[in-house]
Amino acid sequence: MLRRTMLKGVAAVAAFGPVARAAAAPEVLKMGISIPLTGAGFNAVGRQLAAAVKLYVQQHGDVVAGRKLELTIRDDGGVADNARRIVQELIVNDKVGIVGIGTTPTSLAIAPLVTEAKIPTLVLSSGASITVTKSPYMVRAGFLQGQQAWIMAEWAIKNGSKRVVTLVNDWAPGIESETAFKTRFAQVGGEIVESIRIPLANPDFAPFLQRIRDINPDTAFIYFPGTQAPIFAKQFAERGLASSGIKIIGPGDLTDDDDLDTMGDQMLGMITSGSYSAAHDSALNKAYVAAFEKASGFRPDFVSVGGYDGMHLIYEALRKTSGNADGDALLAAMKGMAWESPRGPISIDPQTRDIVQNIYIRRVEKVNGHLYSVEFATYEAVKDPMKVAAK
Repeated sequence: MLRRTMLKGVAAVAAFGPVARAAAAPEVLKMGISIPLTGAGFNAVGRQLAAAVKLYVQQHGDVVAGRKLELTIRDDGGVADNARRIVQELIVNDKVGIVGIGTTPTSLAIAPLVTEAKIPTLVLSSGASITVTKSPYMVRAGFLQGQQAWIMAEWAIKNGSKRVVTLVNDWAPGIESETAFKTRFAQVGGEIVESIRIPLANPDFAPFLQRIRDINPDTAFIYFPGTQAPIFAKQFAERGLASSGIKIIGPGDLTDDDDLDTMGDQMLGMITSGSYSAAHDSALNKAYVAAFEKASGFRPDFVSVGGYDGMHLIYEALRKTSGNADGDALLAAMKGMAWESPRGPISIDPQTRDIVQNIYIRRVEKVNGHLYSVEFATYEAVKDPMKVAAK
């Protein structure tokens, strides 16, 4: 009888063991990220984002709140049609519950898809204010051009700039940078002498830089994507602007960490406004830079923290919902969330779903033989000024 009782117990364990093990296994949550990993235009953006996302998962594991995060990263080349197709496939075929998207053109292209599917979407590297207004399921984890340009105008007028020429790329982030700078600079009493726009694709800065030198303003506000930095640096030097006496200012793209160290000493002293520098002086950032460089072999830039903080946002939102990945539940959890990032204190504006962050004024300096944007002034907790001004 004792033997029969023991055998029944063994049989019971055998019968229910697989069920118990299955119940204990974390439920899979799929996340699909569409970013530019190839192509001459924005491949550096994808490289930074992919490295940062992978680093966060490496450091924090792939299981959160009982959900196993299954990550898929796809290359859209920065092309809107590619991103639309990729995200459609991720939603329909792969059944992803979360989407991450890179640049402005691709973010705008996928907005209707994620809205219809009610999928929470991290905007990792679009600096245009308009982006998150295109879908109630989009949250910005990266940066805003308007924040940087607005603050740059405030700093410039207080530091001797009176007559300014603006030079920007003719696309949404460039136009937004121009608009934000001009709006604020006029409000605080400055004069815009001339506004110049140049093509986004294959730009030749030389004639426009010569035009600035001929106009001879006291300051030039310049914006272009960080991937074009080497072209700008070369033509900047050739046109002699470094020794012209004209102050060159702009948003952080102008001295992007990804290219700054190769741009040459003509960049020394250049002033920019930005949300992140690899030289940001905090223990958290020093640890981040060291881990990032060890894992990837290159320096993190302002794009990278969009990927890193975007993953933090997902992990913490899942913890708040106890693993519930429903689109509306995750969005509600993300709104108003605040934490300490390698870039400093940040939060998600609950009304706009935009990033609220410090904007730093930085000067290019040589540190231990390398060029960095060294922060020397801080404007705290800056919201999207374009949305604030519109109210």
